[in-house]
Amino acid sequence: MKLTQKKIDDYNIELTITEDAKNFSGEIKNAAKILAERVNIPGFRKGKVPKAILEQRLGKEALINEASDMLIQKSTREALRILGLTPVSENKAEVITNEEGKDFVFTLTFTPFPQVTLGEYKNLDAEKIVEPVTDEEVDKQVQAMRSHHANLIDAAEGDAIVDGDFITLDYTGTVDGEKFAGGEAKDAPLEIGSHKFIGDFEEQLIGAKIGEDRTVKVTFPENYHSKDVAGKDAEFACKINSIKHRELPELNDEFVKKVSTFQTLDEYKADIRKNMEANAERRAVEAQRQAVLDKAVENMTVDLPPVMIENRITQMINELDAQLQTQGMKLDQYMAFSGLDMDQMREDYREAAKKNVLTDILLENVANKEHLSVEQGELDFEIAMMAQMYRTPPKQIAKYLKESGQLLNVASSIRRRKAMRFIVDNMAGAEKVAEPAPVEPEKVTEPAPVEAEKLKEAAPAEKTEEK
Repeated sequence: MKLTQKKIDDYNIELTITEDAKNFSGEIKNAAKILAERVNIPGFRKGKVPKAILEQRLGKEALINEASDMLIQKSTREALRILGLTPVSENKAEVITNEEGKDFVFTLTFTPFPQVTLGEYKNLDAEKIVEPVTDEEVDKQVQAMRSHHANLIDAAEGDAIVDGDFITLDYTGTVDGEKFAGGEAKDAPLEIGSHKFIGDFEEQLIGAKIGEDRTVKVTFPENYHSKDVAGKDAEFACKINSIKHRELPELNDEFVKKVSTFQTLDEYKADIRKNMEANAERRAVEAQRQAVLDKAVENMTVDLPPVMIENRITQMINELDAQLQTQGMKLDQYMAFSGLDMDQMREDYREAAKKNVLTDILLENVANKEHLSVEQGELDFEIAMMAQMYRTPPKQIAKYLKESGQLLNVASSIRRRKAMRFIVDNMAGAEKVAEPAPVEPEKVTEPAPVEAEKLKEAAPAEKTEEK
């Protein structure tokens, strides 16, 4: 194999790969054997059709094209291994010469994984700021529980709507005096203060009584999902059909006994404070760790190819799509409700995608630098956790991951988590905290475990040098 490499622009390269005529002739023979297994020719058993007969029936070009595809795949893998390159974009192959008896020549164009220079990622410092829990925040939680257990009672004759009421109403909306699609309803339920309707629609109904007609004026948001009314002024002719007030239970020890395992209001509040303080501590620790990771990313030098960001945006949108489907909603419905199109959605994801890619690059390089590997027991445990999530036997999960080629991705994810812990454990002034002992997962004996060396290669083997 002969290789020449040419830089096309800041991010893309072109490889010219040459295989000698002997190798190409051998690949044509292999192609003939494969095609012989696929075709039915009277008088010949499958796999026993001579090359000359195949050329007569299929044409010599069919054998040449099959051999070319096979050799491109084989030569591409070998060329990337020799040069130590990992593509982050689709490989675009173009055949230059594929004549039998001549050298086989093709070009390969792609974006390689960028060169990375790790900066300082040990002994980094970040302040841990724990937000204090106030009496007002505790009371807000108590009131939320009280509101959750409220009774709804019919409003007395002559009562007016107040904030927090549940009502039903008829309404008809118009824009420039004309009705519009979706702007009319009968006996529509509405919680005043829920802000489910646009603008201050709900606030304008406060003070109205049962049977009263009231005109509400609002302006639709510019990004409203219905383009016909987006950004326009509208009037809604409303009629109040019913009003229910929220009757809150009395806040005392008896109420606490009914809604919790505590005996007194003071005990209940103390437990709420304890949980809120624990959550505040967790948020502070997470924020501190993220700040340290952000510093390590800032210290790293890498010219990030735009295609890596675009790929991550696509991945994030696909994940959103899958999540929405579990909730019975399609992505296009979500975009319509959110007033977004695909271009705007991709733009909204851009900064987060870039941050995620840079963090992954950092963690993969730290894992390589610190020679972090994945033990079979760690992989078994990860598979067991996935099995619990999907309620599927671990062996079946392992089989699927291996057959779909995703087992190395799982290993790479474990390595990144270990790299993150390494950075956190080596923060300035950090106290080493032992990993919690995992629950012993069901042993996975099938399929065969991933070889240790391949686990180390789960992340791209980019060249890394330290500043």
